[in-house]
Amino acid sequence: MRKEGQDRRVRKTRKQLKDCLIQLLKEKKVQDITVRELTEMADLNRGTFYLHYKDVFDLLEKTEAELFEEFNSLVLSHDAQDLKQRPSLIFHEIFSLVYENADLVEILMGENGDLNFINRLKHLVREKCLRDWMEVFRSGDPLVFEAYFSFIVSGCVGLVQYWLQGGLKETPEQMALLAEQIILQGINVLDREK
Repeated sequence: MRKEGQDRRVRKTRKQLKDCLIQLLKEKKVQDITVRELTEMADLNRGTFYLHYKDVFDLLEKTEAELFEEFNSLVLSHDAQDLKQRPSLIFHEIFSLVYENADLVEILMGENGDLNFINRLKHLVREKCLRDWMEVFRSGDPLVFEAYFSFIVSGCVGLVQYWLQGGLKETPEQMALLAEQIILQGINVLDREK
């Protein structure tokens, strides 16, 4: 029981620090954020911060790693048939994850974001999709698949950025269906009747 209480306090403290970091990242670059202002905002002492993190960069790195792990688990939970039959299923989960973590995702994908984080996401999706779709379409040309998935992955990142910049007006389900239509219908999606 005591350990559970401690774990809850640890989770709460880490969440406070993460939330404050996200708020500060909206205003300034990570290298301009001090442990002092972060802990003052979180109403914690600096010693508490150092029990959990080495510095602000360590906090950001661990925050990114948590989000990346959630995304990785989500992507790996789907097989090739999911991608072939109804890509909107996986996209709904992806857009829901983005929605739940919108502030952080917007920062990471924004102007002062972390290009390494974006590249890791692209690589994960590309490798997973490329491997799965090659399994479904065995006779396809690997070079065409590489080009296609580079195009699709970059387009999906762009779609997420568009959605974030637009203020998340559409639901995750609407964005998932749009992504599916764009992937499956290409430019013909523009011809559909309203």
